[in-house]
Amino acid sequence: MGQTALGLGAAWTLSGLPIHLRATPEFKDLPLGFQTFPIRDRLEKDFTGTLKTMAAMDYQLVEMCSPKDYESLGFGSLVKIKSADLRSMITDCGLTCPSSHFGWGGLKDSLDDRIEWAQGMGLSQMICSTFWLPDTATLADYKKNAEQLNKIAEKIKAAGMLTGFHNHTMEFKMLEGQLIYDALMAAFDPALVKMQFQTEVITLGYKAATYFNKYPGRFISSHLSDWSADKKYVPIGQGVIDWKEFFDAAKTGGVRNFFVEMPFDTFKDSAVYIHRLK
Repeated sequence: MGQTALGLGAAWTLSGLPIHLRATPEFKDLPLGFQTFPIRDRLEKDFTGTLKTMAAMDYQLVEMCSPKDYESLGFGSLVKIKSADLRSMITDCGLTCPSSHFGWGGLKDSLDDRIEWAQGMGLSQMICSTFWLPDTATLADYKKNAEQLNKIAEKIKAAGMLTGFHNHTMEFKMLEGQLIYDALMAAFDPALVKMQFQTEVITLGYKAATYFNKYPGRFISSHLSDWSADKKYVPIGQGVIDWKEFFDAAKTGGVRNFFVEMPFDTFKDSAVYIHRLK
């Protein structure tokens, strides 16, 4: 399918052009990926077998979770595997891994180690899985953490990769008269930190397309999930999200990678729908 996402990642990292001025591949040309977190129990029991099953469903990319940061959350069996070996296990299953989630603590306290692991994996993107600030946090707290991530992103960029930030529902709450997500967008350096949009916030009334259009070129990837009117998981294309609108706006947003993130039993139908939409 032409260049892989990994190859594309290296291309934009090395390019001197601002990312919002670089051509975004057409949706039809982009490989489809999945996030490992929802199927971590299957991966823990049979890592390569599960990946082969996903590849057989017509997924081409996998987004990992850093084993050291997610050791107690289902990825402990992978901690002792060298990242280069893990990369080979993934590619042997017919998949490419351009991206991984990292815990905020791991990025702050063990950045060199996490970068080394990411390089061994051949990643082009290191994604902060959110700051996990308490409900008592202020906008100043969010800004302080955003500034820390900007500095971390400088080191990640020097290592040849891009930094991303993944939202959860907590960033789509009002705080001190402002949406936390908008405050973060103002605090992040757009040249250093790109966003990974999680479509789950449709359950709060927020559409990804709105933010792709509001902040052109600020996004690197997206987690895809679809929801019924009563806020239950359904396969992509069977819920309330307008996916044609989503993918049209994603190009404006600069999105390069799409990772389905839902329960295992929705993955096959989701892949069928997305490939038909392409």
